[in-house]
Amino acid sequence: MVKPMMIRDVPKSERPRERMLQEGAQSLSNQELFALLLGSGTKEESVVQLAGRVLSHFKNLRFLKDASIHELKQIRGVGDAKAVQMKAAMEIGRRMNSVPAEERYAIRSPEDVSKLVMDDMRHLMQEHFVAIYLNTKNEVLYKDTIFIGSLNASIVHPREVYKQALRYSAAAVICLHNHPSGNPDPSREDIDVTRRLTECGQMIGIELLDHVIIGDKCFTSLKEKGYI
Repeated sequence: MVKPMMIRDVPKSERPRERMLQEGAQSLSNQELFALLLGSGTKEESVVQLAGRVLSHFKNLRFLKDASIHELKQIRGVGDAKAVQMKAAMEIGRRMNSVPAEERYAIRSPEDVSKLVMDDMRHLMQEHFVAIYLNTKNEVLYKDTIFIGSLNASIVHPREVYKQALRYSAAAVICLHNHPSGNPDPSREDIDVTRRLTECGQMIGIELLDHVIIGDKCFTSLKEKGYI
């Protein structure tokens, strides 16, 4: 009798958990994702093989998402715990899918940037460098603090700014930082960083729309100053 291959027999680089950590959830098949939900297999088969049987039993994901706990438990190797885990995951997916799309904040001008961040940033005692990622309609997808500290071209690396842009499929980026002094006039470092980010954005096709410096109830747009 051929001994079944268990998950421990699979090279680590090919196991679902390790693959998700290294490559992201989108790289996993439906079978591998369900294997992670199930957590363990049986004495006769690996968790990946069990996940394959679950999917085959219901033919497609549409039938599986409507399955009851009782129906899930009819599959050999699926008990209360595994059935509950799968049903809980499917219920979370259903609830997330039913959440209405929220209205996104659109940025059309440096004033819009100021309105979005002024109250949060004008009193900060250290410089915060922030990137705002936008979709094709200039609506905010995500806002991320890249670093905290004195602005320096060697610290503000374009890789850190555009890595998140790629992650969120952003069409454009607006960068901003505050001047704790309250004076938003750009320094030589500010200008150098802006030019470097602009050049890198052009190379990868993600436009840097502006770099806004936040002061105390005032701001400066480096685009309006002609540096972008």
